[in-house]
Amino acid sequence: MKQDIEIAQEAKIKPIAKIADKLGIPHDELEMYGKYKAKIPLHFIDDEKIKNAKLVLVTAITPTPAGEGKTTTSIGLAQALNRIGKKATVVLREPSLGPVFGVKGGAAGGGYSQVIPMEDINLHFTGDISAVEKAHNLLSALIDNNIQLKDGNLGLDPRTIGWKRVMDMNERSLRDIVIGLGGTTEGVPRQSGFDITAASEVMATLCIAKNLDDLKQRLGNIFIGYTYSDKPVFARDLKAQGAMTALLKDAIKPNLVQTLEGTPAIIHGGPFANIAQGTNSIIATKTGLSLSEFVVTEAGFASELGAEKFFDIKSQFGNLKTNAVVIVATVRALKYHGGAKLSSLENEDISSLQKGFENLDKHIENMKFFGFNPIVAINRFDSDTDAELDLLVRHCKSQNVKVSINEAWAKGGEGAIDLANKVTESVLDCSDCYKPLYDLSWSFEEKIETICKKMYGADHVEYTVKAKTQLEKIEKLGLGNLAVCIAKTQKSLSDDQTRRGRPKGFTIKIREVELSSGAGFIVPIAGTIMRMPGLPVNPSAEKIDIDSNGKITGLF
Repeated sequence: MKQDIEIAQEAKIKPIAKIADKLGIPHDELEMYGKYKAKIPLHFIDDEKIKNAKLVLVTAITPTPAGEGKTTTSIGLAQALNRIGKKATVVLREPSLGPVFGVKGGAAGGGYSQVIPMEDINLHFTGDISAVEKAHNLLSALIDNNIQLKDGNLGLDPRTIGWKRVMDMNERSLRDIVIGLGGTTEGVPRQSGFDITAASEVMATLCIAKNLDDLKQRLGNIFIGYTYSDKPVFARDLKAQGAMTALLKDAIKPNLVQTLEGTPAIIHGGPFANIAQGTNSIIATKTGLSLSEFVVTEAGFASELGAEKFFDIKSQFGNLKTNAVVIVATVRALKYHGGAKLSSLENEDISSLQKGFENLDKHIENMKFFGFNPIVAINRFDSDTDAELDLLVRHCKSQNVKVSINEAWAKGGEGAIDLANKVTESVLDCSDCYKPLYDLSWSFEEKIETICKKMYGADHVEYTVKAKTQLEKIEKLGLGNLAVCIAKTQKSLSDDQTRRGRPKGFTIKIREVELSSGAGFIVPIAGTIMRMPGLPVNPSAEKIDIDSNGKITGLF
């Protein structure tokens, strides 16, 4: 079987203007980035058209380290919807270089359900993530410059500053650093560090913003720290928001590309779901809904992370109404959750598969909390046996949910036609299903405990003294109505990455709480989750190469 990059490089890619024709975008309205990529102006968002379009969310069961194929399923489903006569667009996040060079690889789909040009999308694309990085680090520079000043110094206490720098790479050695060494002209020494750009509050804020003015106001609302007299300091106090927004003037516009079958694909924003809201921008989703009958989108990792944040943060902020939910499941992952080793997942194992059904059942239950009866899409692998697939299909039917064996990786849109038909059926039954898990007016502890108990299945929530104090301080700032974006491992429903399946009888431990006032939420940090990943023993970067003609290999 050909590698993903080989399939992508052999594809007959169409000029992006031809893709824009399918959406009714005049050629002179496109902001071109070469022949095959373009940005779409924000004025194409039309609230009246949005009301008539259908939004489909693709989520998943708890993944194995390599992921279970949400992006591939989303792309294949959009291609299939077009094949059955619907006007569909797939709307996705932008890949981060951290996973591209780390363990997961790229995020452009796979097989015959990919977005192209695959190399561009997985690498620098149109420069959006670089712009986010620059805007974030501009604020970092302004903070340290103000501490250094004699005149105009705000009196910011360096010990209270939580704002770090960012870079779009997995770099564990930069998690905790000391800056400002070298003498009085080199800055004020203090502890700091780096987060990965996808974890930046600027990234989260960009993906929540309605327009340029809203983005600028939100960036000004970013909390930095306290003065020595305990007065809160925000980015607006440093007059940072104007220059930061200027750096993001193009990054705020969604990007138009295409799938292997010429289906329009809008790709924009890239926050991670285990430490941020894990979905593309509100602007991108609304652009797709304004230009199509159907929009297929995804939320990172599993339902208790990406889908929960999609509904409780993005949908509440953007007033988005979802019409159908697809849960991606694989035989491999279910066997893993039933106790099988990663090295044995290609072997038939009926016993482990059956034990793993508890994990799937929990994710089905999670979507029912939001008002949806989801469709289970079984992302088929070559190693899946007929006996395993038959058992999984029968189990889904016993749970009273629609199920479809999805072969979009091997067959493109043709392999997802059954799934597309089931989605169109579900959409008819769900004109107004969505209900949030909590109301923004609830207390922080009510919101946190509702998520932990309903989504994760926890019995209790414990807070460190530090976390309790941080919550109290945020309340005193008058920000008690913010949403909650819990940072937690994606490898388990619990906050312990070693607990597979459907853990029970556990307590979620909130060790600290970060404030993302620009994005509009708080980030309670559970367990040992980090905002700057490290590279694995055998990083994907070691396999990537380029020849003298500029042809890239090893990217997947």
